[in-house]
Amino acid sequence: MQQHGRAEQSVGRPSKETHMSKIGFVGLGIMGTPMAGHLIAAGHQLFLYDLRPPKAELTDKGGVACASAKEVAQKSDIVIIMVPDTPDVGAALFSENGIAAGLSKGKIVVDMSSISPIETKEYAAKVEALGCEYLDAPVSGGEVGAKQASLTIMVGGKESVFETVKPLFELMGKNITLVGGVSDGQTCKVANQIIVALTIEAVGEALLFAAKAGADPAKVRQALMGGFANSRILEVHGDRMVKRTFDPGFRIELHQKDLNLALSAAKKMGLSLPNTATAQELFNSCAAHGGSKWDHSGMVKALEIMANFEIGQAPKA
Repeated sequence: MQQHGRAEQSVGRPSKETHMSKIGFVGLGIMGTPMAGHLIAAGHQLFLYDLRPPKAELTDKGGVACASAKEVAQKSDIVIIMVPDTPDVGAALFSENGIAAGLSKGKIVVDMSSISPIETKEYAAKVEALGCEYLDAPVSGGEVGAKQASLTIMVGGKESVFETVKPLFELMGKNITLVGGVSDGQTCKVANQIIVALTIEAVGEALLFAAKAGADPAKVRQALMGGFANSRILEVHGDRMVKRTFDPGFRIELHQKDLNLALSAAKKMGLSLPNTATAQELFNSCAAHGGSKWDHSGMVKALEIMANFEIGQAPKA
């Protein structure tokens, strides 16, 4: 286990011996709280900040609640950000009492949020101008992955900085890849969200088709899981569709945000993403029916509305 508070360990100059035991964590929602918990469980000293007080499950185990993101940065060697959207990261970093105000030379900022690759480059440049390092490291795996420490982590930044932070990533995830330079992690995450959205749509169509044709959708899903159509989406979200359990998970409004990043970047590149646009319209339909906070597997409800038929409903004779 790491040793805390060693006198010879100066803030801003983490050593391999202590594995950067002073860690800041800004953003403690359904993802951030369990991620921070894994770091505390491994023996790291955590300094915590969120707009709401950190949960007792963190502070009772040694996490230190701070009054601002600035204070977190002042007390930490490395600061992790896990907030919902691009403007939230900008505020966490550069507001009056934000992280940047508390940074000193040699510290590392790791943004594990899912945000715009374009703004990521701008944020990184500002942090690096302060003599600090920056990684973008968005994740995939949702609340389940965060709790099980099985997240996929897609990293952009310098290889030397990645190798320094990698032991922390390994406490939160299993599939950890340095994709390339700064912002490449965010680009990879956008690509991930395109695949996830389109696969949710495909699973929804398939199960809806099977159910309307009179087959048992649960048994169809079970059969498909043994073949080439198997996927994590079919396993987890197909089950949600059959059981009608649409509590998040990963909220539709967050996936809308990610697909908006994809579509806006594609427009700038002169790239057509027709099926991504369709998936976004299905999410928009869910939101119009009060489903912004449904799990993103709830996209199937938009398909069901168009079909005037629900998975699990008995087809009319």
